[in-house]
Amino acid sequence: MALLNILEAVNKTLEQQLENDPTVVVFGEDVGYEGGVFRATAGLQKKFGEDRVFDTPISESAIVGAAVGMAINGLRPVAEIQFDGFVLPAYNQIVSHVARMRNRSRGKYNLPLVIRMPYGGGIRALEHHSEALEVLFAHIPGLKVVIPSTPYDTKGLLTASIKDPDPVIFLEPKRIYRAFRQEVPDEEYIVPIGKAKVVKTGSDLTIITWGSLVRETEKAIQELEKENISVELIDLRTIAPLDVDTIIESVKKTGRVLIVHEAYKSFGPGAELVSLINERAFFSLEAPPTRLAGFDVTVPLPRGEHHFLIKSSQIVHEARKLVHFLP
Repeated sequence: MALLNILEAVNKTLEQQLENDPTVVVFGEDVGYEGGVFRATAGLQKKFGEDRVFDTPISESAIVGAAVGMAINGLRPVAEIQFDGFVLPAYNQIVSHVARMRNRSRGKYNLPLVIRMPYGGGIRALEHHSEALEVLFAHIPGLKVVIPSTPYDTKGLLTASIKDPDPVIFLEPKRIYRAFRQEVPDEEYIVPIGKAKVVKTGSDLTIITWGSLVRETEKAIQELEKENISVELIDLRTIAPLDVDTIIESVKKTGRVLIVHEAYKSFGPGAELVSLINERAFFSLEAPPTRLAGFDVTVPLPRGEHHFLIKSSQIVHEARKLVHFLP
């Protein structure tokens, strides 16, 4: 059992999978020699060689296109996009080929590949370095979208993603890469894709969130408990496919739901969740399903980023409104 942060969990998982499966290859911009911008792949090229862990040209489209070719010919590529905002040049490859290959070939070909990328804001970075774009991938049939929030889940979900027979978009919340450590088993294990985690049970309000905002929500819950407000916290872990049963069961129990996400509010993942809850748990609701989300503006540059990011105090405010809602 090792005490790891999320970044170390990514590194150890990649090392384990490279060691266990000769078809796994890891690549991306600065992934090899430098070990990546955040050092998520540090030491892997030295251990496994340039044929298994290697640098690529600065071309996201080429990175993903190469991953398609590798996967269709028997490898299990793990491609890194250096920052989430850089993925857009590769979006054509992802939508046109990665997501469609199984359907296009009527099941003859599948693409067991993973596209990893640091996700979201919180590190006072430059433009195109702080986006939360999960909805762009979750909207596309054929893609699975995974966002861990703890080191334990990071290893289990990344292992599951690499072993999955179909493509997975694996988004790593950079804001909490090094925020805390957790005991992580040395042996291989899997956290199932598509299964949410009930982090805390409660009776007054359900809060649904994922990624770095799980920690902010936990801070908020500590304040709410001082007011005898009982919160059930769900970490989705997987945006696509959604764990509908866990969501609906919780909302039917509490009658109130707050969805917290960093992505832009309009047409964001919260909108899908609100619709789902209205369709399947409407008669259990005691207050309107509510979203607390990112503003519909480009993520600000470092000086203004703190105005954009959701804080625990905002979560507390919205939770109070829901619990004390009167029609």
